[in-house]
Amino acid sequence: MDERHDMQEFTGADAKNAEIVSGSQNASASITRITAPYGVDMALVTGPNDKLLHIIQESFAARITVRGDEISFAGGPEETQALTMLFSDIFKHVLAGSLPDEAYIKRMILLLRSEEMAPDALRCDILLTDRGKSIRPKTAGQKHFVDAIRSNTITFGLGPAGTGKTFLTCAMAVAALQRKDVSRIVLTRPIVEAGESLGFLPGTMMEKVDPYIRPLYDALFEMIDARTATRMLEDGTIEITPLAFMRGRTFNDSFVILDEAQNTTPDQMKMFLTRLGFGSKMVVTGDESQSDNPRGPAGLKSARDKLMGLEDIAFVELRGCDVVRNSLVARIVAAYENGKEEAR
Repeated sequence: MDERHDMQEFTGADAKNAEIVSGSQNASASITRITAPYGVDMALVTGPNDKLLHIIQESFAARITVRGDEISFAGGPEETQALTMLFSDIFKHVLAGSLPDEAYIKRMILLLRSEEMAPDALRCDILLTDRGKSIRPKTAGQKHFVDAIRSNTITFGLGPAGTGKTFLTCAMAVAALQRKDVSRIVLTRPIVEAGESLGFLPGTMMEKVDPYIRPLYDALFEMIDARTATRMLEDGTIEITPLAFMRGRTFNDSFVILDEAQNTTPDQMKMFLTRLGFGSKMVVTGDESQSDNPRGPAGLKSARDKLMGLEDIAFVELRGCDVVRNSLVARIVAAYENGKEEAR
């Protein structure tokens, strides 16, 4: 009988006294033991009704035993090393006041399986800390994206919805502003209706375009308190503007972000990129599969065709496995990607 499904419950008040054994027996396997740091609630580590422990065990062949605050692994050296790294990161996650959930565990396992980097590489990469909350990359793809932004003057972040392209870019921009690496942030989007006509909108020009650029405000207000953000918007330290308003301008000492770039034309993309001034950094984000431009995602495609391989310009592809929204979003993205492959 496979013992990985023969696990005792480990919840609530039983957390300190219960013993859990999972995985198949292997007499020749080496045993590695780790102890949870003081203050770690093991009930959070294993999850309600041991749900998180079940997920971990199903991904590893090593035998996992949890006894009080001690966890032991019996298996090959690669498996036990990976499990040690995984549980060490879970401990740090709990000590930081975060609650491990299924999505977090699956992301960490995927990261270990990819052999691209250790989970600790994500934990140590804090982009921005505000109001007691740390913003950091959560997947290997997101880590590559933020590293590319650090290393290049112009970075293209391409990928499906929910991969954190806009959010991480705004966090990098705010952090650069706080470090005084730049003197202002400029955020822009092309104004294209999302498959439906909105008709006549009353008000000033900025009031008319506000619905289109509202997502940029949403991302910004998650990182800066409303009063500070409003002051920065009023004094021009942060500028949010439609792409059409950027023609004829040059941005020096600025962090410039073009969001929803799949809706640009080649001419608009060229116009945007040539706004680059001295001491500035540009980030372009977009999802070629979600263009609202009837002429298709030509702006992004032309930029990729013409600029790929140029020094100081990076293209980073984010995938469905980098989606950090509700786990259902990742499955929706995967379903559409599979459908697109079948149609070819």
